[in-house]
Amino acid sequence: MQNPIMKYFEYAHLPEHLQSVSRPIGELAQQLDTDLPDGPEKSAGLRKLLEAKDCMVRARAGVTPWR
Repeated sequence: MQNPIMKYFEYAHLPEHLQSVSRPIGELAQQLDTDLPDGPEKSAGLRKLLEAKDCMVRARAGVTPWR
């Protein structure tokens, strides 16, 4: 069964210039979700990967939320 966090790695709704950043991370997340056994470490790793993906997409978008 797919981890519920995987819905946040979807990228088809993004503009192409943001998909180019999000897609490889989403594909990596999908592979890891498939290959690794369920457990707290996998969940923590996927959460951290999601956080990193969000940062990279914001960097490409030019968004700095603290400014």
